[in-house]
Amino acid sequence: MAVIDANNLILGRMASIVAQRLLSGEEIKIINAEKAIISGRKETTFDRYKKYVARGSREFGPHFPRRPDQIIARTVRGMIPHTKMTGREAHNRLKVYVGVPVELSKEPASTLENASITRLSTSNYTVLGELSKRLGSKY
Repeated sequence: MAVIDANNLILGRMASIVAQRLLSGEEIKIINAEKAIISGRKETTFDRYKKYVARGSREFGPHFPRRPDQIIARTVRGMIPHTKMTGREAHNRLKVYVGVPVELSKEPASTLENASITRLSTSNYTVLGELSKRLGSKY
């Protein structure tokens, strides 16, 4: 089992690395989901996610989450074959948390150097927790 701290990690890069590791059979727990980074201008990012959230409902359409932990899980799900058995099993091995839960507070958390914020060439980015609050989440 690997514990990954999402603090200052780029969401897409982190999700692709986690998806590869899940498909190889590893169990992964991500903590501090609200501190992940989405690269790009804040308004553009907010408008894109607002469209995702508004296009469907929980009952009838494609549901897109507002909470940061669920956004990360949905992003990782999009990078694995979630309609096949191997993808469903891989997605079940992923747990994402807002903050650090008590049971994982003593576990050593690692970070992903390939997904670090230092790899950004621009200062335009949005923190996932801030985006979530603007979308109406009460995490």
